Amino acid sequence: MEALKQKAKELLQNGDVKAVLGYAVGTAGVRRPHFARNPKQVDALVLDEKCTQNLATYLTKHEVKHLGKVAVVALPATQRALLQLVAERQLRDDAICLLAVDGGEVKTLSSGAEVEQHLALKTDAMPAADKAMIEKLMAMTREQRWAYWQQELSRCVKCYACRNSCPMCYCEHCTMDCNRPQWVPVASHALGNLEYHMVRAMHLAGRCVECGECGRACPVGIPVHLLTFFAEESTAKQFGQRAGHTAKLDYALSTFKPDDKETFIR
Repeated sequence: MEALKQKAKELLQNGDVKAVLGYAVGTAGVRRPHFARNPKQVDALVLDEKCTQNLATYLTKHEVKHLGKVAVVALPATQRALLQLVAERQLRDDAICLLAVDGGEVKTLSSGAEVEQHLALKTDAMPAADKAMIEKLMAMTREQRWAYWQQELSRCVKCYACRNSCPMCYCEHCTMDCNRPQWVPVASHALGNLEYHMVRAMHLAGRCVECGECGRACPVGIPVHLLTFFAEESTAKQFGQRAGHTAKLDYALSTFKPDDKETFIR
């Protein structure tokens, strides 16, 4: 932790970055995002097992972009999100400055290529509990899965916490907010909830970096991340590419290749 704070202070003192984005202790001990804009504010940084939020979500915000170059304390999921954002041209490659902590050592990653090399040494595995739940759902009949998701999504209150916490949901004007015409019902009812979550899952197919932030953000505990995880896994299986592994990646669902599988056609 001290090595991380020292590196963050050096970057700020040398003028290499305008702010360092990491974690601090919030209400009731919850870890919250923390922007340190001077060396003194760096002392509030913490990094432990309670730090889970994907901080890449903030880097596409108008206010953050106008701060100047920002260094990010980056967990593996945040690193994957940064690569995907560069691939989708939402961040410039030269704007990257990630602080990756490995066994007490702090590595500064300053380009997409460096992030790719760093991630290549990491185990990229879906959490065991989530993998087991997806396998359980796939073992169900279609009718049983339908009943499961109907029950789960009936609890959705349309707060959009899942959308707002996702680093890949960066559109300033979301389809869900359109009312002229209104594509998806705003009210929290069976049809509106189903349409919202299905549209969101499809928009993230081939783009989800599997951080699970949407599921953690849900105030009523709906495992919405399983929808995007499954969509991402299906896309990877069909098209042979995964989001968040390279800064040079075309969107699978909008790119045609002659050798693409066509098993989805029934």
